[in-house]
Amino acid sequence: MPRTVTLSSYRELVGRYLGPQTRIVVAMSGCLIAATGLQLAAPLVVGRLIDQAEAGVSDTVLVRTAVLFLVLALLAQAVALLAALFSERVAWQATNALRLDLTRHLLRLGPGFHGRHPAGALIERVDGDVSLLNSLLSSVATELFSSALLLFGLIAVLFALDGWLGLCFGGLVALTTVLLESIRRRSVPPEERSREHSARFFGFVGEILAATEDLRPNGGGPYVLERLRRLWADWFPTYVKAELGAYRVWIVALIAFGVGDGIAYGFGAGLYLSHVLTLGQVYVVVAYAALVASPLGTIRERLVELQGADAAIWRIGELLEVEPAVVGGGGPVPEGPLGVRFDSVYFAYPDSETCVSGGQVHALRGVSFQVAPGRRLGVIGRSGSGKTTLARLLVRLYDPQAGAVRLEGLSLPSLSLASLRSRVRYVTQDVQIFSASLRDNLTLFADRADDYYLISLLASLGLDGWLREQPAGLDTLIGPGLMSAGEAQLIAFARAFDQDPGLVILDEASSQLDPATEAVLEAAATRLLFGRTGIVIAHRPATLERMDDILVLEHGRVVEAGERERLTADPHSLYQSFRRGGFGDVLA
Repeated sequence: MPRTVTLSSYRELVGRYLGPQTRIVVAMSGCLIAATGLQLAAPLVVGRLIDQAEAGVSDTVLVRTAVLFLVLALLAQAVALLAALFSERVAWQATNALRLDLTRHLLRLGPGFHGRHPAGALIERVDGDVSLLNSLLSSVATELFSSALLLFGLIAVLFALDGWLGLCFGGLVALTTVLLESIRRRSVPPEERSREHSARFFGFVGEILAATEDLRPNGGGPYVLERLRRLWADWFPTYVKAELGAYRVWIVALIAFGVGDGIAYGFGAGLYLSHVLTLGQVYVVVAYAALVASPLGTIRERLVELQGADAAIWRIGELLEVEPAVVGGGGPVPEGPLGVRFDSVYFAYPDSETCVSGGQVHALRGVSFQVAPGRRLGVIGRSGSGKTTLARLLVRLYDPQAGAVRLEGLSLPSLSLASLRSRVRYVTQDVQIFSASLRDNLTLFADRADDYYLISLLASLGLDGWLREQPAGLDTLIGPGLMSAGEAQLIAFARAFDQDPGLVILDEASSQLDPATEAVLEAAATRLLFGRTGIVIAHRPATLERMDDILVLEHGRVVEAGERERLTADPHSLYQSFRRGGFGDVLA
């Protein structure tokens, strides 16, 4: 059951994201107050004009009063426009700051969280929910504020005209507001459930768009359509319940409008006939009654949006409350090549399946080894033996459940995450290429590096010739699917070379490369590992021949480890048997 969104939730939101814009908020509030005052003054001027006409004053006086009305009306529109511009600027900056905070928070959450939450569902939260808050900050909050000011002003003027008249309108407004708020509160849970269905729907859409190439040739179309039908069927009843809340709000406001008109005409006629009010004052009463409908109508419409904002705030708060599974310490990673040590490490992935016996499946089971600074370790093993898990633990995508992983004798949790991930670089087979320039893909959109630095960086990896082949150099536009697997690996090597890492982990590409690209890739890998500690998850025999040490994994355990030359000279070593057998079994 969704929790209640309290007033403190709104205060916290406003304080955090509107606080830095205090000047603009104050200016916006001043404009809203001025616009409300001008709006209240206009009927008073018209009432005065009616009384002047009835009294038979000169045309000059009437024209002056009419001109005053026009000036007030135009000024009210100008001030309202200025307030709207201020509110849009405030909302834009506040919600962009919120989007940045949400994105930064999502980047801190590990693969376990992202594995349980489809990308489409998270996009719906970062974009869809925040868009609702944009509406809240740009129009809902300002219009509710100005409507409340207008209602207070209207009731005050009506009290001045006649106490009973002001009391009746005040009671009507108070009762209507209480009913509308009560209905809105009851409408929040259905709105929240509707938003959850929306997130699931967009999450599934994101999945099928990413899997189009697999679905189409394998006849997945009927499955997609059936799944969409079920999602819509589940969403519809919740959507109807959420919309019914909006209709209840509309009905209550409509009744209030009718009662307000009845009070205005009834009281106005009676007070005029009893000579308590002039004809101009009766006009003011009727005009204010009609004016009451405007802020009540605005409140009605905005309260409907507010129930969506309530759901958005709850969902955003829920997301921000998710704690990262991995939190960094404050220590820096030492300079130079980094020594690596695993001490009896046990690790099981979150939410992993259980064994038949009921125990948790461990990807690593009591793994211990060490790599001296500047040495290169080749890691081999069957698929699922734990090779990639070693790399993920070293960059702290996960932490082990038992044992310790150390760099230069320092446990990873004691080190700053930023320092760790700048000094330890992990090049995977799945290289992410963005739809942007080659320059932005190399720097990941950071502006700290100039072109000379990037050209020198590529040259140090022996990639200057490859850069010259690009049609626009660093300005060449690239994107997913526009580069070969080998070229993507070259970009990944250049990214890893940046900031001079002390440990490089390579999950060597297993895709088929043309000989020319493979030669460039091998040369770049050799340069990347020179003078650094290297851990290479090997898929090709030639790669292991360049390693100093070998680690063989099987079912999450170390079954053999040692210097490559010693293992090569030992006819009974697993490594030697793998070399004789062509590596086919162990590298499957």
